Amino acid sequence: MPYEFTDQGEALLGEVKRFMDDHIYPNEAEYEEQYNEVAPHHGYPPILDKLKAAARERGLWNLFIPHLAPDAPGTKLSNLDYSPISEQLGKVPFASESLNCQAPDTGNMEILNLYGSERVKRDFLSPLLEGEIRSAFSMTEPDVASSDATNISLRIERDGGDYVLNGKKWFSSGALADRCKVLVVMGKTDPSASRHRQQSMIAVPKDAKGISFGRDPHVFGFGDRGGHPEVIYENVRIPADNLLGEEGGGFAISQARLGPGRIHHCMRSIGVAERALEYMVKRSLDRSTFGTLVAQKGLIQDWIAESRIEIDMAREYVLRTAHLMDTIGNKAAATEISGIKVAVPNMALKVIDRAIQVHGAGGVTQYFPLAHMWAHMRTLRIADGPDEVHKMTIARREILKHDPSFRMTPTSGGPADPQVFTRP
Repeated sequence: MPYEFTDQGEALLGEVKRFMDDHIYPNEAEYEEQYNEVAPHHGYPPILDKLKAAARERGLWNLFIPHLAPDAPGTKLSNLDYSPISEQLGKVPFASESLNCQAPDTGNMEILNLYGSERVKRDFLSPLLEGEIRSAFSMTEPDVASSDATNISLRIERDGGDYVLNGKKWFSSGALADRCKVLVVMGKTDPSASRHRQQSMIAVPKDAKGISFGRDPHVFGFGDRGGHPEVIYENVRIPADNLLGEEGGGFAISQARLGPGRIHHCMRSIGVAERALEYMVKRSLDRSTFGTLVAQKGLIQDWIAESRIEIDMAREYVLRTAHLMDTIGNKAAATEISGIKVAVPNMALKVIDRAIQVHGAGGVTQYFPLAHMWAHMRTLRIADGPDEVHKMTIARREILKHDPSFRMTPTSGGPADPQVFTRP
């Protein structure tokens, strides 16, 4: 399918590349040093303030939302124009935050902008857009299979002018960070409603009475700044106008949020794969075995060539999906969104694995970024929906082209609800 970048998008991509060369790559070592100091306490590396100021000075701020209010700080880009920019930012872990384009804040800002009350926008959206605070997305639960979002069990019950929350979440990534001030929480407001109308979303201040933190899972042994903690909600009372959208709209909002979030993950993942390929090639040119450079080995050349082909194929898939999101909408592009969510992390994992192998023993240590890159990419085969759910969704849509009466689960009482197992 043909697509074309705008002049504005190409100009901003050039500016982002220059910003990476001038500010991001030269500060990787300093950021790493500060990160290691503050990460155990979930603090904030001071260098980020310097980088954010430099980004704003160049007009590189909030590039990710195509439908922000006209007076919001930032430049509005299409998904297509943002794709190669996000790829560049994915090459260095802190680059996205330097331009205020980091997950999970990007998705949270989108839904706060679309569904938040004026007070929610004032208290949370505005400081998020200014890069003054961070947020967390509190959806996954430890006691249910959250890949089926209708399983969510945290209760959100109306009591006069408030909602009262009770339940547990975990993998609310970043919630322990000192700058995280708001949690976007999904829970059940009406268990008796139809399966996709039981859930609602609400903006919850992190310092609300009744919120506590339990376990803080590490990911493949890595402890990330802000953590992925268990959040315990015990009679947490929140004003009713903190509800996002309408009661029963939580499932639909989650799907609206996760579509753009998935493509952002894929864009950044291509950048990760590009960086891993760069590490692979440079290492192969730096090491000799059995009398020749590693780069002169036929097997290594095969790995390099396969990586180049796979990255370029994945990029085209993502760009096509971005173009469809811009032209026919996220819902109509749901099959492609699911497809890239499966294909791109798996591609990146293969490239990173080859790079680790070329690095030998050093590749699995903290002295190279490859092990952490691999761990992060591996989590993306689960985050925002596991591969198996996305494949099931794609397969079901393919089958329905040939048999519109097909249902996932036959029942004796008649055909099953065709939406029960659909998760775009």
